[in-house]
Amino acid sequence: MNKIIILAAFLFSSLFAFSQSEDSVQIRKIANEILKNSTAYSNLRVLCKDVGPRLSGSAGAQKAIEVTAKMLKDAGADTVYLQPAMVTHWERGKPEKAFAQFGYTKRDLKVTAIGNTVATPTGGVSAQVVEVKSMEALAALGKKNIAGKIVFYNIEMDPTFIRTFQAYGTNGAGRRSGPAEASRYGAIGVIVRSLASNVDDHPHTGATLYNDSLPKLSAVAVSTADAEWLSKALKSQPTMKVTYTTNCKMFPDVLSYNVIGEKRGTVYPGEIITVGGHLDSWDLAEGAHDDGTGCVQSIEVIRAFTALGIGTKRTIRAVMFMNEENGGGGARAYYDSAKAKKENHIFAMESDAGGFTPRSFSIGAKAPEYEKILSWLPLFYDYGVYEMHKGGGGSDIGPLFSLGAALAGVEPDSQRYFDLHHAETDVFEAVSKRELDLSTVNMAALLWLVCEYGLK
Repeated sequence: MNKIIILAAFLFSSLFAFSQSEDSVQIRKIANEILKNSTAYSNLRVLCKDVGPRLSGSAGAQKAIEVTAKMLKDAGADTVYLQPAMVTHWERGKPEKAFAQFGYTKRDLKVTAIGNTVATPTGGVSAQVVEVKSMEALAALGKKNIAGKIVFYNIEMDPTFIRTFQAYGTNGAGRRSGPAEASRYGAIGVIVRSLASNVDDHPHTGATLYNDSLPKLSAVAVSTADAEWLSKALKSQPTMKVTYTTNCKMFPDVLSYNVIGEKRGTVYPGEIITVGGHLDSWDLAEGAHDDGTGCVQSIEVIRAFTALGIGTKRTIRAVMFMNEENGGGGARAYYDSAKAKKENHIFAMESDAGGFTPRSFSIGAKAPEYEKILSWLPLFYDYGVYEMHKGGGGSDIGPLFSLGAALAGVEPDSQRYFDLHHAETDVFEAVSKRELDLSTVNMAALLWLVCEYGLK
């Protein structure tokens, strides 16, 4: 009996090793095609340099729709189409200005309006500043210490988190809900320390959420270097005033589009696999890492599979989502369409963490699906990925989980990402072609495995 068990185990392990060997050969072919012939970097150059900033509702966003639709056709997608989506339309207006003053000393501050905020009154906002380092500290001060002042959220990114997105999530409350909470206590304006890992002179924008039952305050993000200076100056000059002016405006939602390219499945065309990034970007720079890289990587998957003549068993959709940054209109449109059509979405992958060296995948799936995906991990060792941990995807694909899709988020090395995120430094020159292509290889490999074997 023991001999039979041993023999069965040997045969199983031999068959598994053979299968792994065949898979590794196919993945090597995909890797070689991408590493030798990838168009991701050249497409990114076009998206950054020919199109530029792509905030939802802008002329740049519309141009990006047209450009990426052509890229998908050139990549060999069987079908390319535009999916209507109502999106947020917010404009920054004239550049922001800010300065601090005490006595005869005046210092200009590097600031940028936070996305979706209202403008200051004509002439700006000018008041004493009260510094807080947490949302709890704000509540502890109460209305008597805050009313009529500008709240300065000096909440630093926690350096002890090796995965810097954890710090972004944990320490981002000042930007996300800070203006609304400051309004609750009678503040007249808000300054937020930029969500950046390092101390520099580049303020980072990003969206905030208002509470419609409270007055809407104007809000600016200040560079981390000026946040450090402001914090130190307030200790010796507690009555110091800051003045800032913004000129932004929120308009009614407008019609825009997700851009979708499909490579139709040859065996199970009704089983849909989504890979995507968001096409919109903030208006301060070119949106290279956030999220031009995710878009061109998704297009490159279609191109590589087409170039290799891979007949994908399941349908792969490359989706350029619109309005991720300040509204989520594209994600809602994609989900609503999938639900209304009763589509069978089995897997979705999002790349929205920059085009840096690949490190891991975050997987959101039921236990059997997760175990199957995890069994493929050794196939990725040669390409720099050594971990697939439980987690999820991103905000654009997250709603698909309720439709039965397993989710994956691409996780490149994140140590430099928050030097660039939502800042004027997020430009094409900050992207390495080698890192971008290697991350694309890992994306394509996982997509091919799901496409080939499914998750059941």
